Amino acid sequence: MIRTQIAIVGTGPGGYVAALRAAQLGAEVVCIEKEELGGVCLNWGCIPTKALLRTAEVYDLLGRAGEFGVIVDEPQLDWQTAMERMNQVKSRLIRGVRTLLNQAGVQVVSGQASLARANTLRVTSSEGDETIVADDIVLATGSRHLDVPIPGLDDPGILNSTSMLQLEELPASLAVVGSGAIGVEFASLMGTLGVEVTLIEMLPRITPLMDETIGDMLARTLRRRGITIHTGTRVTSVTRTEAGYRVAMTSEKEGDLEIETEKVLSAIGRAPNVEGLGLETVGVQPSRLGIQVDDRMRTVAPHLYAIGDCAAEGPMLAHVASYQGIIAVEDALGHTARADYSAVPYCIFSLPEAAGVGLTEGQARDAGYDVKTGMFPMVANGKALAYGETEGFVKIVSETENHAVLGVHIMGAHASDLILEGTLLKQFEVTLDEAEQVIHPHPTLGEAIDEAMLAVRDRPLHIAPPRRRR
Repeated sequence: MIRTQIAIVGTGPGGYVAALRAAQLGAEVVCIEKEELGGVCLNWGCIPTKALLRTAEVYDLLGRAGEFGVIVDEPQLDWQTAMERMNQVKSRLIRGVRTLLNQAGVQVVSGQASLARANTLRVTSSEGDETIVADDIVLATGSRHLDVPIPGLDDPGILNSTSMLQLEELPASLAVVGSGAIGVEFASLMGTLGVEVTLIEMLPRITPLMDETIGDMLARTLRRRGITIHTGTRVTSVTRTEAGYRVAMTSEKEGDLEIETEKVLSAIGRAPNVEGLGLETVGVQPSRLGIQVDDRMRTVAPHLYAIGDCAAEGPMLAHVASYQGIIAVEDALGHTARADYSAVPYCIFSLPEAAGVGLTEGQARDAGYDVKTGMFPMVANGKALAYGETEGFVKIVSETENHAVLGVHIMGAHASDLILEGTLLKQFEVTLDEAEQVIHPHPTLGEAIDEAMLAVRDRPLHIAPPRRRR
């Protein structure tokens, strides 16, 4: 039997960060992991996909090298080397997590954990069972690919976000079902590397959770890069053929249609991992969204917390899981901490990237705000032009009367890095008047944020001000 102050089930970006924070606060911590340290993010999600997207970015840049006065032979892709690099990157980070946990004195137990009763976990592994008794337990079990009832989409050969990272060779063609972050990132990756890609979205536009302007302009960019996009289109069946798959679709705009493709990626969404945890033994009944928690990540069971993708609150994002993990252990150890999701940045690491924080223009209007927006195109930014990365824009959504920044939305190179400024503006309720006092270094992509804020009030300096409709 192991006794500890805090036991954490899962070592993804929620679990291992929670463990490190708890150790900082002087707690004895035990982590239980049934697979690999780092969870989906480090092993099969965030990190490996970004490593491959960097490969695609370099491949694309080499293809344009002549624009920069650099003469090279036609670039060739070595997929095996790209995969080896991906595995090296994730292995190095996993070793880093292991080292951090060891240095913090966190004990890691391998096995499948379930609640035997309040404050008690049973851990089952090939080496036998172990009992862990903890003052507080944090569930950080993450999520998995969401299965949907579309005929044929359960075929064993259908790809998901995990099996995409195990491809031994690139397919000639790929149909991607779903255009959220996972779908768009893989569509962008494969399309850039020469795969014939078809992106299918049931809703009227791609990236439906992001600002409408991003969805529209990103779709245009992806189409220019050779990706076929069907929006407002529902997949009705997937049938295996000798050459791959036949995907049947229907939409009001295009009617019924079929495409032939070598591979199909199902990227419709994620489902929380809440099965087999013994939640019923402590009176917790999860919904389809996950385990219900309050703003301190407490469940209805005393001393039991849930964070990350297995929790019903907050978006399924790695950085949200880390944020929630810190809140959970701080609360468990007597500190004041409450979750606030009003300024959560979200990113799509496509080529080019897209990112946003706060309210979209549509959400702001639906919430009853008197809205005014400002946009600045990257093509008018000096560094973007010098670097040949002119696709995209910055859009500011603000409230008309007091000029509060309600949302910031960016499409373009390094959007995922630039959105941090927008997150600070939203988190600390900065007004345009206050933000104008910030000096942005030149030449940087970040100057586009400053110009977009000026554009809200019809006085950008580096583009002609827009004509407002009366």
